[in-house]
Amino acid sequence: MAENLKLYINGEWMDSSHPEKQEILNPANQEVIAIAPKATKEETEKAIQIAKETFESGIWSERTPRERAKVLLQIAEKMEEHLDELAELEMKNNGKTLREAQSDAADAAHTFRYYAGLLNQPNGQTYQTAEDMETKIVKEPMGVAGLIVPWNFPLLMSIWKVAPALAAGNSIILKPAEITPVTAAKVFELMDQTDLPKGVANLLMGSGSVVGQTIAESHDVDIVSFTGSTGVGRSIMQAATGNLKKVSLELGGKSPNIIFDDAELETAVDYALFGIFMGAGQVCSSGSRILVQEGIYDEFVAKYVEKAKAIKVGPGHDESSQMGAIVSKKHMENILEYIRIGQEEGAVLACGGRRIERDGMEQGFFIEPTVFTDVSGDMRIVREEIFGPVVTIQKFEDEEEAIHTANDTEFGLAGAVFSKDQNKAMRVINKVRAGITWVNSYHLSYVQAPWGGYKQSGIGRSLGTYGLDEYQETKQINVSLDPKPIHFF
Repeated sequence: MAENLKLYINGEWMDSSHPEKQEILNPANQEVIAIAPKATKEETEKAIQIAKETFESGIWSERTPRERAKVLLQIAEKMEEHLDELAELEMKNNGKTLREAQSDAADAAHTFRYYAGLLNQPNGQTYQTAEDMETKIVKEPMGVAGLIVPWNFPLLMSIWKVAPALAAGNSIILKPAEITPVTAAKVFELMDQTDLPKGVANLLMGSGSVVGQTIAESHDVDIVSFTGSTGVGRSIMQAATGNLKKVSLELGGKSPNIIFDDAELETAVDYALFGIFMGAGQVCSSGSRILVQEGIYDEFVAKYVEKAKAIKVGPGHDESSQMGAIVSKKHMENILEYIRIGQEEGAVLACGGRRIERDGMEQGFFIEPTVFTDVSGDMRIVREEIFGPVVTIQKFEDEEEAIHTANDTEFGLAGAVFSKDQNKAMRVINKVRAGITWVNSYHLSYVQAPWGGYKQSGIGRSLGTYGLDEYQETKQINVSLDPKPIHFF
């Protein structure tokens, strides 16, 4: 039976007054797994006001770092007690494989532990700026944080924002994607069982045009953090100008994966597969443009296509599934349209390209791993983010061309280089205009390191100490050590 989800405002679960509800589907079979409310503008404004009042009360914002860390650890422990349930919910709601969902759940709990530990580290600076003056640099919470997360990593992306925002002492409003709110609701259920004060964390489900827009426009929201498409990011930035609130954006990507002739071929092929087909390509940092040096191009393509054809696509609960479903029918149709465009543009469809409607997957949203070769840099499938299991393979001649082609994009989120020559690999990766990069690997990332991109891939950083900084104000306090008249006038 489908679960009826609710809004969470001021520590209370409540229904929305909006008459419409959102059916939440399992993309592997279109089973309705939950019914979600759609918060109204008035309910959004109420949650913002509650968050503001809670922040100003100091019940959380004025707690010591040690006290806040204690609560973050409680949340981590609750999540760890329910890792299997969280992974199962994530798999059913998003369509990813169970092994991917299990990894996400474990990483999410670890993120709370990381920020709890970070709170106990030195934070701030002191300068002896003059003989009789001392300047202190301190970090303070910003206030109310509006957190808007995407559907591709509903659990992990939520925690990437919630954990540092709470660690910094802010009050928060979390808005999950309309079609993937289930794990966020479960996390708030678990947070409700900890010592987190009522009103500090609020959960709103609903449309971006109502809930997201209201959060972005509100003069009582001090920071809005958004992960999603570049187009929506632009609209949030425009809406946020009303009170010049801080905006943190992690947006799209069209990331290059550069493979030189001297790369270890099996390793390069393996990571290039992982780089695009993990998460069915619905990952902002996916290596969706593979650039291969001409000396190994044919051999690489042959091995790559052979292995791509062998990837086992199926529902997440099947342990043999290596790639899961596309998140929704609408998004599946968008990907299939890009595949059609690629063929029209003259690219060679080396494998895949079709919806899978066999072996019990007839009701699900599955697409074959798709590889295009013989592409040119002006094709839409090379320039635009497809956000699905579709990859293009381009040929390059030398180092200079590789760098130029890699950077010939409006995005700058991620990139990689494969070569046995470490000097060359470092020389090239240093010239790739992207915020998240790898040498001889792909996709592996860690909570300690900042996450974000250049150019139209966003503004700001998540994770690491940089992620905590996103939700803090920096204040200087100048203290006179010998107060006396200055005699300026």
